[in-house]
Amino acid sequence: MSIFRSIMSKIFNTAESAVGTAGHPGSPTAPAANTTASQPVTTTVATPDPVPGPGQSPAQPVDVEAVLSALASSKGGGGNWRTSIVDLLKLLDLDSSLNARAELATELNIHAGANGTAEENIALHKAVMQKLEENGGKVPASMIG
Repeated sequence: MSIFRSIMSKIFNTAESAVGTAGHPGSPTAPAANTTASQPVTTTVATPDPVPGPGQSPAQPVDVEAVLSALASSKGGGGNWRTSIVDLLKLLDLDSSLNARAELATELNIHAGANGTAEENIALHKAVMQKLEENGGKVPASMIG
């Protein structure tokens, strides 16, 4: 799996988990329709929709900042994930090493500064946020550029 796809998966799956399946037809929390004591009641657990592929949007926009803020709160802070690609990757429990960031830069076609420089890391963070928005994420303009 590509690094960006892993980022997207972590954020979008976290959003899906937070929303849960409440209100989805067939979910355990959805009321049974027209049942009587003589009719058996069956429920099925809805499985989360898979993360959309690149270029596809999820069924509903995912509030990226809200998901990441909640994740940071649950982990006791999350560093400076709003501007730091390293802190963002760490928050998502992904590899934040120089090699991983170089691979992500190649994947997203980012050529700003030398590998590992602040210039490249800032460009990488903005590119990730832009790609999340292109794939159905709701991202504040301040995080994109």
